[in-house]
Amino acid sequence: QVQLVESGGGLVQAGGSLRLSCAASGRTFSGYAMGWFRQAPGKEREFVAAIRWSGRYTYYADSVKGRFTISEDNAKTTVWLQMNILKPEDTSVYSCAASSGPRTWSVVDERAYDYWGQGTQVTVSS
Repeated sequence: QVQLVESGGGLVQAGGSLRLSCAASGRTFSGYAMGWFRQAPGKEREFVAAIRWSGRYTYYADSVKGRFTISEDNAKTTVWLQMNILKPEDTSVYSCAASSGPRTWSVVDERAYDYWGQGTQVTVSS
């Protein structure tokens, strides 16, 4: 019904920057929030950043606060994650997610989301 496709991942040196994009397609989507999560091998999926459309509220994990910035377009078809001052520990598969409406869970919780992209690999070399 709703497809999310990430792009922009790749290899970057520590201290460098990348910008990830997530393009949404499908039926008209009245999104409540979109977020970015990441999952490293052997670890649980971890919240990175989210934006709630109403009021343009943004949320960041402590580990990325001040380094990463989430943004979106007015049509709610694209969300970006600008990643600066990248660290080796940022290495992960990054996935975008979309929430169709408010839930019991906060937007920092993956259970709040209905749709997920396939993920894009980000590798930060030391």
